[in-house]
Amino acid sequence: MDSESLLLSLELASGSGQGLSPDRRASLLTSLLLVKRDYRYERVLFWGRILGLVADYYIAQGLGEDQLGERKSLLNCMEWSLLPPATEEMLTQTSVVKGRFMGDPSHEYEHIEMQRMTEGDRTYEDEVVIQIKEESRLVSVIDQIDKAVAIIPRGALFKTPFGPVHINRTFEGLTLADSKKLSSYFHFAEPVELKNKSLLEKADLDPSLDFMDSLEHDIPKVILTSLRYLPGYTHRDDPSGGCQHLSFIQRPSQQGITASHHSKAKQEGQSNRAGAKRARSRPRPFLSTYLTPPPQPAY
Repeated sequence: MDSESLLLSLELASGSGQGLSPDRRASLLTSLLLVKRDYRYERVLFWGRILGLVADYYIAQGLGEDQLGERKSLLNCMEWSLLPPATEEMLTQTSVVKGRFMGDPSHEYEHIEMQRMTEGDRTYEDEVVIQIKEESRLVSVIDQIDKAVAIIPRGALFKTPFGPVHINRTFEGLTLADSKKLSSYFHFAEPVELKNKSLLEKADLDPSLDFMDSLEHDIPKVILTSLRYLPGYTHRDDPSGGCQHLSFIQRPSQQGITASHHSKAKQEGQSNRAGAKRARSRPRPFLSTYLTPPPQPAY
Protein backbone atom coordinates (compact mmCIF):
# COMPACT_ATOMS: atom_id res chain seq x y z
CA MET A 1 0.00 0.00 0.00
CA ASP A 2 1.21 3.45 -0.93
CA SER A 3 2.70 5.55 1.87
CA GLU A 4 0.80 8.62 0.65
CA SER A 5 -2.54 6.98 1.47
CA LEU A 6 -1.31 4.82 4.33
CA LEU A 7 -3.93 5.63 6.98
CA LEU A 8 -6.86 5.05 4.65
CA SER A 9 -5.28 1.88 3.28
CA LEU A 10 -4.70 0.44 6.76
CA GLU A 11 -8.28 1.21 7.70
CA LEU A 12 -9.62 -0.60 4.64
CA ALA A 13 -7.26 -3.56 5.10
CA SER A 14 -8.33 -3.98 8.74
CA GLY A 15 -11.46 -5.71 7.46
CA SER A 16 -9.39 -8.90 7.21
CA GLY A 17 -9.19 -8.97 11.02
CA GLN A 18 -5.65 -7.66 11.39
CA GLY A 19 -4.45 -4.12 11.90
CA LEU A 20 -1.86 -1.88 13.50
CA SER A 21 -1.99 0.10 16.71
CA PRO A 22 -2.42 3.91 16.52
CA ASP A 23 1.17 4.56 17.60
CA ARG A 24 2.51 2.21 14.91
CA ARG A 25 0.39 3.92 12.29
CA ALA A 26 1.73 7.31 13.29
CA SER A 27 5.31 6.01 13.29
CA LEU A 28 4.93 4.47 9.84
CA LEU A 29 3.30 7.56 8.40
CA THR A 30 6.25 9.72 9.43
CA SER A 31 9.11 7.29 8.81
CA LEU A 32 7.98 6.22 5.33
CA LEU A 33 7.94 9.83 4.18
CA LEU A 34 11.51 10.18 5.42
CA VAL A 35 12.50 6.99 3.58
CA LYS A 36 11.07 8.38 0.35
CA ARG A 37 13.02 11.60 0.78
CA ASP A 38 16.34 10.15 1.96
CA TYR A 39 16.54 7.26 -0.53
CA ARG A 40 14.99 9.35 -3.34
CA TYR A 41 12.37 6.78 -4.26
CA GLU A 42 9.58 7.61 -6.65
CA ARG A 43 7.16 5.61 -4.53
CA VAL A 44 7.30 3.86 -1.14
CA LEU A 45 5.00 0.96 -0.28
CA PHE A 46 4.24 -0.51 3.11
CA TRP A 47 4.63 -4.21 2.32
CA GLY A 48 3.32 -5.60 5.61
CA ARG A 49 4.33 -7.20 8.88
CA ILE A 50 5.79 -10.61 9.71
CA LEU A 51 5.15 -11.72 13.27
CA GLY A 52 8.09 -13.07 15.25
CA LEU A 53 8.54 -14.66 18.66
CA VAL A 54 10.65 -11.83 20.08
CA ALA A 55 9.76 -8.93 17.77
CA ASP A 56 7.87 -8.26 14.54
CA TYR A 57 9.29 -7.29 11.18
CA TYR A 58 7.79 -4.24 9.47
CA ILE A 59 8.63 -4.31 5.78
CA ALA A 60 8.61 -1.45 3.28
CA GLN A 61 9.56 -1.41 -0.39
CA GLY A 62 10.95 1.43 -2.46
CA LEU A 63 10.26 1.82 -6.18
CA GLY A 64 12.03 3.94 -8.76
CA GLU A 65 10.61 5.54 -11.88
CA ASP A 66 9.94 2.10 -13.37
CA GLN A 67 7.17 0.57 -11.21
CA LEU A 68 8.04 -2.92 -12.45
CA GLY A 69 11.76 -2.48 -11.91
CA GLU A 70 13.87 -3.68 -9.02
CA ARG A 71 12.21 -3.23 -5.65
CA LYS A 72 14.31 -2.42 -2.61
CA SER A 73 13.07 -3.94 0.65
CA LEU A 74 13.64 -2.21 3.98
CA LEU A 75 12.96 -2.86 7.67
CA ASN A 76 12.10 -2.02 10.53
CA CYS A 77 9.36 0.60 11.16
CA MET A 78 11.46 3.49 12.54
CA GLU A 79 15.15 3.11 11.70
CA TRP A 80 14.81 1.61 8.24
CA SER A 81 17.69 -0.41 6.82
CA LEU A 82 18.07 -1.93 3.37
CA LEU A 83 17.81 -5.68 2.86
CA PRO A 84 20.00 -7.47 0.30
CA PRO A 85 18.34 -8.75 -2.90
CA ALA A 86 17.23 -12.37 -3.03
CA THR A 87 19.37 -14.86 -4.96
CA GLU A 88 18.76 -18.43 -6.11
CA GLU A 89 21.40 -19.70 -3.71
CA MET A 90 19.69 -17.88 -0.85
CA LEU A 91 16.28 -19.33 -1.77
CA THR A 92 17.67 -22.87 -1.87
CA GLN A 93 19.58 -22.52 1.38
CA THR A 94 16.71 -21.06 3.40
CA SER A 95 14.10 -23.54 2.13
CA VAL A 96 15.16 -26.05 4.80
CA VAL A 97 14.36 -23.71 7.71
CA LYS A 98 11.05 -24.41 9.43
CA GLY A 99 9.08 -22.75 12.18
CA ARG A 100 8.38 -19.14 13.06
CA PHE A 101 10.71 -16.18 12.83
CA MET A 102 12.54 -15.09 15.95
CA GLY A 103 12.44 -11.36 15.18
CA ASP A 104 16.22 -10.84 15.23
CA PRO A 105 17.90 -10.47 11.80
CA SER A 106 21.25 -11.59 13.24
CA HIS A 107 19.81 -14.84 14.59
CA GLU A 108 21.38 -17.93 13.02
CA TYR A 109 19.68 -21.25 12.38
CA GLU A 110 21.65 -24.48 12.40
CA HIS A 111 20.89 -27.04 9.72
CA ILE A 112 22.59 -30.43 9.72
CA GLU A 113 22.90 -32.26 6.42
CA MET A 114 24.89 -35.22 5.19
CA GLN A 115 27.61 -34.46 2.65
CA ARG A 116 29.83 -36.87 0.78
CA MET A 117 33.50 -36.51 1.69
CA THR A 118 36.51 -37.87 -0.17
CA GLU A 119 39.73 -38.67 1.62
CA GLY A 120 42.24 -40.37 -0.63
CA ASP A 121 40.58 -43.42 -2.16
CA ARG A 122 37.95 -43.55 0.57
CA THR A 123 34.52 -41.92 0.20
CA TYR A 124 32.24 -41.46 3.17
CA GLU A 125 29.34 -39.31 4.39
CA ASP A 126 29.71 -36.91 7.28
CA GLU A 127 27.43 -34.46 9.08
CA VAL A 128 27.99 -30.81 8.21
CA VAL A 129 26.45 -27.96 10.21
CA ILE A 130 25.27 -25.06 8.03
CA GLN A 131 24.62 -21.64 9.57
CA ILE A 132 21.67 -19.75 8.03
CA LYS A 133 20.99 -16.15 9.04
CA GLU A 134 17.42 -15.07 9.65
CA GLU A 135 18.00 -12.02 7.47
CA SER A 136 18.54 -14.31 4.47
CA ARG A 137 15.40 -16.22 5.31
CA LEU A 138 13.43 -12.99 5.59
CA VAL A 139 14.61 -11.81 2.17
CA SER A 140 13.71 -15.17 0.61
CA VAL A 141 10.22 -15.19 2.11
CA ILE A 142 9.48 -11.65 0.91
CA ASP A 143 10.59 -12.56 -2.62
CA GLN A 144 8.51 -15.75 -2.66
CA ILE A 145 5.37 -13.97 -1.44
CA ASP A 146 5.78 -11.17 -3.99
CA LYS A 147 6.05 -13.63 -6.86
CA ALA A 148 3.21 -15.84 -5.62
CA VAL A 149 0.41 -13.55 -4.45
CA ALA A 150 1.19 -9.88 -5.19
CA ILE A 151 -1.47 -8.71 -7.68
CA ILE A 152 -2.58 -5.45 -9.24
CA PRO A 153 -5.77 -4.56 -11.14
CA ARG A 154 -5.66 -4.09 -14.89
CA GLY A 155 -5.22 -0.45 -15.79
CA ALA A 156 -3.51 0.66 -12.57
CA LEU A 157 -0.18 0.73 -14.42
CA PHE A 158 0.66 1.45 -18.03
CA LYS A 159 3.77 0.78 -20.07
CA THR A 160 5.25 3.51 -22.23
CA PRO A 161 6.66 2.82 -25.72
CA PHE A 162 10.13 3.43 -24.29
CA GLY A 163 9.82 0.58 -21.76
CA PRO A 164 9.33 2.04 -18.24
CA VAL A 165 6.09 1.32 -16.37
CA HIS A 166 4.30 4.23 -14.70
CA ILE A 167 1.23 4.75 -12.52
CA ASN A 168 -1.96 5.40 -14.46
CA ARG A 169 -3.30 8.62 -12.94
CA THR A 170 -6.62 8.22 -14.78
CA PHE A 171 -7.37 4.81 -13.24
CA GLU A 172 -10.50 4.99 -11.07
CA GLY A 173 -10.83 1.33 -10.14
CA LEU A 174 -12.49 -1.64 -11.81
CA THR A 175 -16.17 -1.78 -12.55
CA LEU A 176 -18.34 -4.26 -10.68
CA ALA A 177 -18.49 -6.55 -13.71
CA ASP A 178 -14.74 -6.44 -14.36
CA SER A 179 -13.86 -6.96 -10.70
CA LYS A 180 -15.41 -10.45 -10.89
CA LYS A 181 -13.12 -11.54 -13.74
CA LEU A 182 -9.69 -13.04 -13.15
CA SER A 183 -8.55 -11.46 -16.41
CA SER A 184 -8.82 -8.06 -14.70
CA TYR A 185 -5.91 -8.83 -12.34
CA PHE A 186 -2.21 -9.28 -13.01
CA HIS A 187 0.75 -10.61 -11.06
CA PHE A 188 2.74 -7.60 -9.87
CA ALA A 189 6.03 -9.03 -11.14
CA GLU A 190 8.02 -9.52 -14.31
CA PRO A 191 5.99 -11.62 -16.80
CA VAL A 192 6.87 -15.27 -17.25
CA GLU A 193 4.03 -16.88 -19.19
CA LEU A 194 3.51 -13.85 -21.41
CA LYS A 195 6.94 -14.27 -22.98
CA ASN A 196 6.04 -17.80 -24.09
CA LYS A 197 2.88 -16.78 -25.95
CA SER A 198 2.76 -16.67 -29.73
CA LEU A 199 2.01 -13.55 -31.75
CA LEU A 200 -1.47 -14.90 -32.48
CA GLU A 201 -2.23 -15.18 -28.75
CA LYS A 202 -0.97 -11.63 -28.19
CA ALA A 203 -3.08 -10.18 -31.01
CA ASP A 204 -5.96 -9.14 -28.73
CA LEU A 205 -3.74 -7.76 -25.96
CA ASP A 206 -3.07 -4.09 -25.37
CA PRO A 207 0.73 -3.67 -25.09
CA SER A 208 0.35 -0.65 -22.83
CA LEU A 209 -1.89 -2.47 -20.31
CA ASP A 210 -1.47 -6.25 -20.79
CA PHE A 211 2.27 -6.52 -20.15
CA MET A 212 2.09 -8.79 -17.07
CA ASP A 213 0.86 -12.34 -16.46
CA SER A 214 -2.89 -12.53 -15.98
CA LEU A 215 -4.49 -14.50 -13.15
CA GLU A 216 -6.89 -16.21 -15.55
CA HIS A 217 -4.07 -18.47 -16.75
CA ASP A 218 -3.15 -19.66 -13.25
CA ILE A 219 -3.97 -23.24 -12.38
CA PRO A 220 -6.78 -23.05 -9.78
CA LYS A 221 -6.08 -24.75 -6.47
CA VAL A 222 -9.43 -23.95 -4.82
CA ILE A 223 -7.88 -22.48 -1.67
CA LEU A 224 -10.44 -20.58 0.38
CA THR A 225 -8.00 -19.76 3.17
CA SER A 226 -4.34 -20.71 2.88
CA LEU A 227 -2.86 -22.15 6.07
CA ARG A 228 0.62 -21.44 4.78
CA TYR A 229 0.58 -17.67 5.29
CA LEU A 230 -2.10 -17.04 7.92
CA PRO A 231 -3.85 -14.58 8.11
CA GLY A 232 -2.36 -13.80 4.72
CA TYR A 233 -2.29 -11.28 1.91
CA THR A 234 -5.02 -8.64 1.70
CA HIS A 235 -5.75 -6.88 -1.60
CA ARG A 236 -8.33 -4.25 -2.36
CA ASP A 237 -9.46 -2.71 -5.64
CA ASP A 238 -9.19 1.05 -5.71
CA PRO A 239 -7.14 3.59 -7.68
CA SER A 240 -4.08 2.96 -5.49
CA GLY A 241 -4.41 -0.83 -5.74
CA GLY A 242 -3.23 -1.33 -2.18
CA CYS A 243 -2.26 -4.63 -0.59
CA GLN A 244 -0.80 -5.75 2.72
CA HIS A 245 0.70 -8.95 4.08
CA LEU A 246 0.57 -10.10 7.69
CA SER A 247 1.33 -13.64 8.85
CA PHE A 248 3.46 -15.88 11.04
CA ILE A 249 5.20 -17.50 8.01
CA GLN A 250 4.86 -20.98 9.48
CA ARG A 251 3.93 -23.92 7.31
CA PRO A 252 1.52 -26.31 9.05
CA SER A 253 2.76 -29.85 9.50
CA GLN A 254 0.35 -32.66 8.68
CA GLN A 255 2.62 -35.42 9.93
CA GLY A 256 1.39 -35.31 13.51
CA ILE A 257 -2.26 -35.10 12.45
CA THR A 258 -1.90 -37.99 10.02
CA ALA A 259 -0.05 -40.12 12.53
CA SER A 260 -2.68 -39.55 15.22
CA HIS A 261 -5.49 -40.50 12.83
CA HIS A 262 -3.70 -43.71 11.77
CA SER A 263 -2.97 -44.60 15.38
CA LYS A 264 -6.58 -44.03 16.42
CA ALA A 265 -7.89 -46.08 13.50
CA LYS A 266 -5.55 -48.94 14.34
CA GLN A 267 -6.62 -48.96 17.99
CA GLU A 268 -10.30 -48.95 17.10
CA GLY A 269 -9.76 -51.74 14.58
CA GLN A 270 -8.17 -53.98 17.22
CA SER A 271 -10.84 -53.34 19.86
CA ASN A 272 -13.68 -55.78 20.55
CA ARG A 273 -17.34 -55.26 19.72
CA ALA A 274 -18.14 -53.73 23.09
CA GLY A 275 -15.32 -51.24 22.73
CA ALA A 276 -16.42 -50.40 19.19
CA LYS A 277 -19.97 -49.83 20.41
CA ARG A 278 -18.71 -47.46 23.10
CA ALA A 279 -16.56 -45.66 20.52
CA ARG A 280 -19.56 -45.14 18.26
CA SER A 281 -21.52 -43.61 21.12
CA ARG A 282 -18.87 -40.90 21.70
CA PRO A 283 -19.31 -37.35 20.37
CA ARG A 284 -18.43 -36.74 16.75
CA PRO A 285 -15.12 -35.16 15.77
CA PHE A 286 -14.67 -31.41 15.95
CA LEU A 287 -15.16 -30.76 12.23
CA SER A 288 -18.18 -33.01 11.92
CA THR A 289 -19.79 -31.32 14.90
CA TYR A 290 -19.65 -28.00 13.09
CA LEU A 291 -20.91 -29.44 9.82
CA THR A 292 -23.85 -31.23 11.45
CA PRO A 293 -26.91 -29.03 12.14
CA PRO A 294 -28.04 -28.94 15.78
CA PRO A 295 -31.03 -31.13 16.70
CA GLN A 296 -34.40 -29.40 16.62
CA PRO A 297 -36.47 -29.45 19.84
CA ALA A 298 -39.59 -31.64 19.74
CA TYR A 299 -42.87 -29.95 20.67
